[in-house]
Amino acid sequence: MASDGNDPDEVLLAGVSRGEPTAVRQLLDRRLPRILALARRMLNDPGEAEDVAQETFLRAWKQARAWKPGPARFDTWLHRVALNLCYDRLRRRREIATDTPPEQVDTGPAPDAGLMGAELSRRVEAALAALPARQREAIVLCHHQGLGNIEAAALMEISVEALESLLARGRRALKTSLADLRGASG
Repeated sequence: MASDGNDPDEVLLAGVSRGEPTAVRQLLDRRLPRILALARRMLNDPGEAEDVAQETFLRAWKQARAWKPGPARFDTWLHRVALNLCYDRLRRRREIATDTPPEQVDTGPAPDAGLMGAELSRRVEAALAALPARQREAIVLCHHQGLGNIEAAALMEISVEALESLLARGRRALKTSLADLRGASG
């Protein structure tokens, strides 16, 4: 994951640090959809996901001036910030004790799930949300964010073998949780 000087975001970051609106827009266009999708899948709450994406980019703007190419690409750093913010929110959810259950959030299909039916999408998202956090993180990074195992493992600060173990357990849990769909589709 070491930077080879070809971080596709370096030029845009330089523009952001100089306050160039075009650079800000291009960086948002390039990275916002993936960060928003990551937060939606981790939190299963579109409103919280938007808050996380906004906070992630606020931190990026603050970091842009000081950003120096190093061992990680900017995109990897951005994913780490978003994941940390998601985990902060997940921890806060566990800490809030209430007598009444929270309102259910509309978990309709994400924009990138156009090919999936609304019910299938809802079931998959619910099954993903039910996974333990680390398994969900591994599945989201590798399958939804398209990161390779090496990059995802580095982002999660674990070995590739540990990542593969999380992926295997997560896939098994999803397969079990969605087993009834296999019979319905085939």
